[in-house]
Amino acid sequence: MQSARPFSAPSALSALVALLAFASAPAQAQLKITEVSAWSSGNSAYGADWFELTNFGNSALSLVGWTMDDNSNGTAKVALTGITSIGAGESVIFTEKAVTASFLNTWFAALAPAGLQIGLYVGAGVGLSTGGDAVNVFDASGTLKARVEFGASSTAAPLRTFDNAAGLNNSPISQLSVVGVNGAFLSADGQEIGSPGLIAAAVPEPESYALMLAGLGLLAAVARKRTR
Repeated sequence: MQSARPFSAPSALSALVALLAFASAPAQAQLKITEVSAWSSGNSAYGADWFELTNFGNSALSLVGWTMDDNSNGTAKVALTGITSIGAGESVIFTEKAVTASFLNTWFAALAPAGLQIGLYVGAGVGLSTGGDAVNVFDASGTLKARVEFGASSTAAPLRTFDNAAGLNNSPISQLSVVGVNGAFLSADGQEIGSPGLIAAAVPEPESYALMLAGLGLLAAVARKRTR
């Protein structure tokens, strides 16, 4: 009967080092459209629809050259401007016209979060409808990176944004913001409910979990061998 091949601690350690080196490589960003307000242009103090983009990955991502579209699905794309990059775990806002001061005052009054980035999507043919619409975001090469659809928006006060904290992608969203849920709050003027610019926690990539578990397994095997 052939004896079992002895376990080699050095080889296991080498494999562990290789795994950890691979795990330390920058992970790809995971961009999601996490909030949409399609009623703001005609029903808010600042008069501009907006959407929120969140990077759930653990690496920053350049937004230079990126575009968006509504349910035209790419036939009427307009540029995303004013924000050049989105950090790991960061949420940014894009409004349909330049209303930064009014937007911040309406939602936060004098308590606007430091570092909140607000960009623009300005151009003919793109507008978010209260009757239902979509938001599509494309990278500089024209590849679709994030998409949501939504139904009709209620224009009864307090106005509620569509909340996609669940991170659904290429999918309809219908959940409305509720005070105290997913960071949503009543705006400073008391007319709107949402969570614009709420900073999300960076979410490790699935591969990171797998590599971490594999590394722990190798360490345990080495420890058992040495004990024997």
